[in-house]
Amino acid sequence: MRERLEQYQVLIYLAAILAGVAVGTHAPAMAEWLAAAIWPLLGALLYATFTQVPLIRLRAGLAKARFLAAAVLGNFVVIPLIVWGLVQGLPADPGLRLGVMLVLLLPCTDWFLSFTYLGGGDTPTAIAFTPLSLLLQLALLPLYLWLFLGQAALAGLAQRELLLAFGGLILVPLALAFVTECWVQGDPRRQRWVEALGWLPVPLLALVLFAVAAGQVGSLAASLGILGRVAPLFVAFLAAAVLLARLLAAAFRLPVDQGRVLAFSFGSRNSFVVLPLALALPAGFESAVVVVVLQSLVELAGMLVFLQLVPRWLFPLCRSS
Repeated sequence: MRERLEQYQVLIYLAAILAGVAVGTHAPAMAEWLAAAIWPLLGALLYATFTQVPLIRLRAGLAKARFLAAAVLGNFVVIPLIVWGLVQGLPADPGLRLGVMLVLLLPCTDWFLSFTYLGGGDTPTAIAFTPLSLLLQLALLPLYLWLFLGQAALAGLAQRELLLAFGGLILVPLALAFVTECWVQGDPRRQRWVEALGWLPVPLLALVLFAVAAGQVGSLAASLGILGRVAPLFVAFLAAAVLLARLLAAAFRLPVDQGRVLAFSFGSRNSFVVLPLALALPAGFESAVVVVVLQSLVELAGMLVFLQLVPRWLFPLCRSS
């Protein structure tokens, strides 16, 4: 049942966004109430998501040196350079550019695991890599933004609301998830709590998207003209990611199932981890939220294509590693 929920998540999210737009258009008073609910919903979403990341198994992620080198090089060196190149062709809209950077710079740590499993990848290796990936991206995001935007622009973004979003809605759920994993370790009865939390990310994200769409109807309408420029960019990113996975898997002589992990890791991004940051951006950056939401939908559709492309054509079992 949970796999079926994840299988149809693209349609669930699209329906949530359309419903939110309808509410925001026809019931603005309700949209204001929903806007206040976004932050607790995001906190619950990130907590439930982080509990599915094996934070207490960081050492296991360091065991397979060749895969680790390829995954870190691709996600944290090559892909940021690809993102920088893609952003150069965008209009000079600060919210648009920053939104693209935020959402494409950070690799996914949640549904990436589901798609890796469905695509026949080495799921234990993917699970072991996720805590290291999460810690690296949280540490490196400020560096990336400083390199791409410059010190002056980054200082202008360091508003109180943005810092609170990072601390309160990312670091606090992360710490609580770590405490939860320590609490359940070795106790099957307590482990059921974490398993139950695994059902929540899809419905909670749908609620978040519903609330965001209701509160951002004006921004969505104003951004329709530029979204046509961004959607092809996200498709181009997915194409670059899958080619990069093939190249690095060959260069590091990875087995087929680990090459598949690279493909799903490079192609999927941590959209709703950066959503709190996009929502907390100062005036003038409103389009960043719309960009983050759009990227998540394009990515999910792309992952459905990956499920056919990666195991059948890019990393088939008959091909030597």
